[in-house]
Amino acid sequence: MRKAYLALADGTVFEGTSFGADGEATGEVVFNTSLSGYQEVLTDPSYKRQMVVMTYPQQGNYGINPEDMESVRPWAEGFIVKDPCLYPSSWRSTESLMGYLMRNRIVGISGMDTRALTRIIRDKGAMQGVISTRDGDFARLVKKAKELPSLAGQDLAKEVTCREPYEWHGGLWELDKGGFPPVDKGEKKRFKVVAYDFGVKKNILRNLSAVGCAVTVVPASFPAEDALAMNPDGIFLSNGPGDPDAVTYAKETVGKLIGKKPVFGICLGHQILSLALGGSTYKLKFGHRGGNQPVQDLTTGKVEITSQNHGFAVDLDSLKGKAELTHINLNDRTCEGIALKDKPVFSVQYHPEASPGPHDSQYLFRRFVEMMERA
Repeated sequence: MRKAYLALADGTVFEGTSFGADGEATGEVVFNTSLSGYQEVLTDPSYKRQMVVMTYPQQGNYGINPEDMESVRPWAEGFIVKDPCLYPSSWRSTESLMGYLMRNRIVGISGMDTRALTRIIRDKGAMQGVISTRDGDFARLVKKAKELPSLAGQDLAKEVTCREPYEWHGGLWELDKGGFPPVDKGEKKRFKVVAYDFGVKKNILRNLSAVGCAVTVVPASFPAEDALAMNPDGIFLSNGPGDPDAVTYAKETVGKLIGKKPVFGICLGHQILSLALGGSTYKLKFGHRGGNQPVQDLTTGKVEITSQNHGFAVDLDSLKGKAELTHINLNDRTCEGIALKDKPVFSVQYHPEASPGPHDSQYLFRRFVEMMERA
């Protein structure tokens, strides 16, 4: 098998084995602590311009299937694993992880010390890197990594959003009835929701549908006036990649929607909502990515184990007097949720739809419905 190299902007170089497509890939190197869910990670649009290190050593054990894709294609630029499984075993599998990476031209590297790499990222922060299966010139690779631009200041939502509005059809899995495909029972939905697609995951749309929402997905730049003309019961702001402060048009749009309709935001949507309220955001040292982040709901005192994927956070101090803090990360005390006292508006930094991850936070979709009921 072909050798592969990972070069970081700090000058560190790892040698391993090619795992995926032949070639060269670049991006911000970040780590994810989920034990499984590599397929959902690869197809999450929030990983645009990033190369993902999976901290759990074995990856690929259950293969790949078309039902668990979180979007129409993979978005991660590169994939970094310790011990890949070349011969998966699962009744749902249709191809191997390596075959999937090769078919989608995603460059990967395996057989390297992912724990050492993770410690470097934790100590020094997420940094730009290059994976190459063609060139062992360490000096050139490190130089290229150093010259890559930071994600700060980049609007990546415009690169992953849908191009035209569309209607979503499909509910949650019913595993006791065969597991797939997603069920759309055709029943009349109680609420009409316009979902802004900044990089939306399919499982978010499934959860909205499951609580009785007829969802129309619109592009990130969709005008507020056009959204209100649809006369929705609520507005949803999705997750997505890149720097929220660079998505200036979305901040302006959301500002026009606040107070007009109930609003619920997740991840990038939470950050854009915070900016629209007059807050600010900043880049985290190495971000939160994985399925084991403890978050406390300050309104109930309950602690949830959550799924997260973000590299930016909302500055708590910037929202004083503008919004109420509702959720906080118990690891680093960062903002995980906000709400307005006088308007039907709330958001969370984490992913209540999981995929991959726990289901502790699915109540938030019901909270959104209850908000629309009262509006």
